[in-house]
Amino acid sequence: MSGKKNPIIEDVEDEDDGGDSSPVSYNILTYPADFTLEVVVNKIRKKEIIIPKFQRGYVWKSSQSSKLIESFLLGLPVPPVFLYTGRKDGKLLVVDGQQRLKTTRYFFDGKYGKDQFGNRPTFALTGLNKNSPFLGKTFADLSSTAPSDFEKLKNTVLRAFIVKQLDPGDDTSIYHIFERLNTGGTLLQGQEIRNCIFPGKFNSMLHDLNKLPSWRDIFGKAQRDKRQRDIELILRFFALHYNFKKYAKPMKLFLNSFMSSKKDINAGSEKEYRQIFTSVSDAILSSLGERPFHIRSGLNAAVCDSVFLAFSGNAGKQIPNNIKKRYENLLEDAEYKKSISSGTTDTEVIRTRLKLASGKMFGSTK
Repeated sequence: MSGKKNPIIEDVEDEDDGGDSSPVSYNILTYPADFTLEVVVNKIRKKEIIIPKFQRGYVWKSSQSSKLIESFLLGLPVPPVFLYTGRKDGKLLVVDGQQRLKTTRYFFDGKYGKDQFGNRPTFALTGLNKNSPFLGKTFADLSSTAPSDFEKLKNTVLRAFIVKQLDPGDDTSIYHIFERLNTGGTLLQGQEIRNCIFPGKFNSMLHDLNKLPSWRDIFGKAQRDKRQRDIELILRFFALHYNFKKYAKPMKLFLNSFMSSKKDINAGSEKEYRQIFTSVSDAILSSLGERPFHIRSGLNAAVCDSVFLAFSGNAGKQIPNNIKKRYENLLEDAEYKKSISSGTTDTEVIRTRLKLASGKMFGSTK
């Protein structure tokens, strides 16, 4: 969980553990498929090709989008997209190429996706060479004024590589595929990938809880984090609270496994998860104030998980009147300092800081 690109999160040694994850061996079938752009857009509209709801938003500038469409019109090569065939429903999940696919659909729609005000701006080609015959054109313009170009665009082929996991009998390979395909440009963070490949009720709940006012005050930033590191901290709390006995390094794969297992959480469990996170967040904010885990340069994830677990593990108990002083003493404890500064995702280090946090904040002082 390196904070180099996000100063709100403290950069702690070993916190961004594992680098590229080391997957088990897979038996995977990969084959090419050529779709015309018209077919691609229709498949997206009919939800046969699914662009995950919580994947990164549309980030291309209008000039980038326009040049992609111009490339199609000029017959220039465009990189292929990667689609993953889901085991249960057989629908195609976009693993790589969502910006290209969204751009194509938006142009065929004649409008971009909704902006921050809920409007859909007109998609006219911009940023092209001033002599380009397509400058300023919309999809409707091509239809009415350049029918041959219009037909060429609709029938242009976009190559896709379809990936299907044959063995083992799950869909865990999609995380590793996504991780390795998204190594250029802006590298996607762990939670961005999880949100793409583990959609469902649990994922929706995490996003809802991320809006909780007390959590935003604790995290120290009113706006939700673009790299979804705030959501990862919520996931980390749930995973350690409910499943620490099964924890094994690296943290990345532990969180993957937990989120995958809770993907379609039932109503009763969801209610419990919401209640515990809300009550703990409210209690921490009331007891410790805003930004309590910003120890040095930013929020320390190790402090965050240990204190959240201390509060959740002592739910129902009276919060000591001097809880803030106890917390300050905890931060000065030499052993605790070590546990939040190095090797923070090692099993014994986590165990040590959880025990210290709970004991020093809620234990007897006699």
